[in-house]
Amino acid sequence: MGPEIEAYLAASAAELVIYVDEADQPLGVTARGSMQRQRLIPRCSFIFVFNSTGQLCVHQRAAHKRLYPGAWDVAAGGVVAAGETYLEGATRELWEELGVNGVELKSHFRFFYQSSESRLWGSVFSCTWDGLLSLQPEEVVAVRWVDPHQPWQREDECYAPDSLQALGMLLSDCASD
Repeated sequence: MGPEIEAYLAASAAELVIYVDEADQPLGVTARGSMQRQRLIPRCSFIFVFNSTGQLCVHQRAAHKRLYPGAWDVAAGGVVAAGETYLEGATRELWEELGVNGVELKSHFRFFYQSSESRLWGSVFSCTWDGLLSLQPEEVVAVRWVDPHQPWQREDECYAPDSLQALGMLLSDCASD
């Protein structure tokens, strides 16, 4: 790992984030690294980026990520910083990871996710984007567009399970509208 990545990881671990209880009630603020070590519950944003033909942007996470390194992710997003709302965190993450800015985010729902790797409260957003993407190399190494209504997962790839769950809920929610 190069010095740029090490500096990025140190800065990320020092970021102040809000943590909540299992009912999404704020409990306090702590450094992101402490939150992860103590398995506290953060607030996270999940942004599903569709193009005007309905394809979904899927991106590959960097290999040094703490959770799901190298996995493919169906949502941009991340931990909501201290002092941010879910929407503000989503807007920031979308810009940082994919270079998407100035687009309207549609808010869908919030959900609690729990696995052996993580616990979080997530707020789900979506947007339509046909512009160029500008990938943050510390976070995203590749992207592709898929039709989420057709088989798109590849057997030889791993996928971030929290965003897969959110996508399933979003597609189910949209199908019932």
